[in-house]
Amino acid sequence: MATSEQIMGTWILIAIYVIFVLYFVIKGALKTKSMDDYAVGSVNFSPAFVGLSLAVSMTSAATFVINPGLIARAGLSGVLSFGLFFPLASLVSLVIITKSFRKYGSSVKALSLAQWIGNRYNSKIYSLFIAFLSVLLVTFVVLILVAITKVLSKGVGLDEIWVLGGVIVFVFGYMMFGGANSLVYTNSIQAIIMLIVAVILIFSGYDFLKDGIDQFWNSLANINPLLVEYTNKESLLFRDFFEIGFAQIIVGIAVVIQPHIITKSLFIKKESEVNTFLISAIIAEILFFSVIFVGLYARLEFPDLTINGTQMTTDDIIPSYVISIFSDGLGSVIIGLVVILGLLSAGFSTLEGLIQSLSTSFTTDIIKPLFGHKIKNDKSYFTINKIIIIVLAIVSFIITRDQLLHPKLSVAIFAQNGVYAFFSVAFIPIIMGIFTKVQNWKIPFAASITALVTHITIYYILPYFVTKYGLDLGYFTIYLKGEIRNPAIASSIAITVSSVVGVILYYVNKEKIDIKVVVKNQ
Repeated sequence: MATSEQIMGTWILIAIYVIFVLYFVIKGALKTKSMDDYAVGSVNFSPAFVGLSLAVSMTSAATFVINPGLIARAGLSGVLSFGLFFPLASLVSLVIITKSFRKYGSSVKALSLAQWIGNRYNSKIYSLFIAFLSVLLVTFVVLILVAITKVLSKGVGLDEIWVLGGVIVFVFGYMMFGGANSLVYTNSIQAIIMLIVAVILIFSGYDFLKDGIDQFWNSLANINPLLVEYTNKESLLFRDFFEIGFAQIIVGIAVVIQPHIITKSLFIKKESEVNTFLISAIIAEILFFSVIFVGLYARLEFPDLTINGTQMTTDDIIPSYVISIFSDGLGSVIIGLVVILGLLSAGFSTLEGLIQSLSTSFTTDIIKPLFGHKIKNDKSYFTINKIIIIVLAIVSFIITRDQLLHPKLSVAIFAQNGVYAFFSVAFIPIIMGIFTKVQNWKIPFAASITALVTHITIYYILPYFVTKYGLDLGYFTIYLKGEIRNPAIASSIAITVSSVVGVILYYVNKEKIDIKVVVKNQ
């Protein structure tokens, strides 16, 4: 429970934060005259600032709040998964894919991921397919709203549902105007705050580490020996190296195929600035990913994961840790308030990117192709975009409220299932679009359908047969049991299978592809 000083300080911080954000939103909105400006911006931003904007969009409240809570339950196995395999794969993928995507994104004049795919393969059907599937990313919006609400409600001492309503009105409200121009300004401020807070959180476990790393691990082992094992058989996410390593590497490679991440490279106006953009993003990301170690500190702070005799949910662990660890003395309270601001920044930064990319995609990739013949004024699309944001806000409130009132293991499971399904489908068309000369949209589309069907089959259909009819698939059956299952399993297999299908179709049709390219060049 927050002290009166923490509650008062949190309210003051919120007021300051709101003023700064609104200032930059107004500044960005004055330069936003069209949907093009809203989508990719009209300002020549510093590449380092855009890199920071990318880093905070890629990190989110999941890295600062939700994932460390999962680490607190699982221990070292979770650190290896979320702190080693996933970051390594995602950062390498970021450099390779994002750099090439920016080049192709600029050449095809794309405002969104769905439009990029549609233009690349000259297929309105494919573009619509990806645009409609992007609704799955609303699950990620819900995750971030849960994290922000958990942190704020504990900081200000108010009911979670009222806090949720206030957050949605504020952030969805200001995102109706500024778009990309405001996004880079606000993300840059949020990134600086997050960098400071990341350092504070990483060193917040000094008291647990001062007697040496061996004593640190012994303390965890005394709580539960599985907390210091490479695998945790009691966990639902880190039971073996297939879950910890293979699944997270595949997901890490594909994770950059999200609209709010990959389209950031389109904010860069000059090719010469791309390296600076990527370097600043990677340095910030390495520090951000290190925050997951805080989950181990939280487990030592709450050995039985209870507070005042009440069992904490996974998503409550890190907000409770921050309130507990930074409550002794005025100096500590002030540092704690800065940390709360950083956790909020981690949430708001990604939330802004998601709202901007989702509303842009719905407007330009669904409304315009389907109803554009009835809309004569281009400025009308800007108005439609605002209406879409309002609808997103309402839907997000309804789903997030349910997640707050009826939590399972973590909102992470709900969010991962939606997000992973989306980028599993989008992975092959992006990779083929960048690295091959394929023009026939049916080839990558077949891979996308394969990914979607595989994901649904593994996450929903096979578990049904395992539960109802006792279907036995050997060792693989453990991934299909129970109400709570690991979305990374379904996603990694879906990406792998769809990649195989895509490669086979590519080589089967390679001769035709090469002939078409030669004819086109002549």
